[in-house]
Amino acid sequence: MLHNLMPFLIHWGITSLSLWVASYVFKGIRFADTPSLVISALLLGFANAIIRPLLIIITLPFTLLTLGFFLLVINALMLQLVSSLVKGFTISGFWTAFFASIFIAILSLLIGVYLDGGGTSWQLHRTGLWV
Repeated sequence: MLHNLMPFLIHWGITSLSLWVASYVFKGIRFADTPSLVISALLLGFANAIIRPLLIIITLPFTLLTLGFFLLVINALMLQLVSSLVKGFTISGFWTAFFASIFIAILSLLIGVYLDGGGTSWQLHRTGLWV
């Protein structure tokens, strides 16, 4: 069980770091304190693991019709969901969440590749480190 804990903690840290950087890049994203940032990263991971796949299945015809671009809307909705659940985490609007979710995904990928030494290993990909 402990061998699964390290990839989880790495993913949580990468998500926390990406959210923190996004709060400096986008003026519409605010964290009241560090605990709200850490809890937001944890809840975003759970939302992406549990709710996002369900939304993808439910909206599959629309996602196919838009050639996958609707997935960007789903990512923004996950970010807004987390901001509505965590006290101390605010997002000014949908478009801020939309562009911030793209930024967070790209930054998380880049940080993950850097930590992996320049390449994506099968073990990290299989454990769900990449969002």
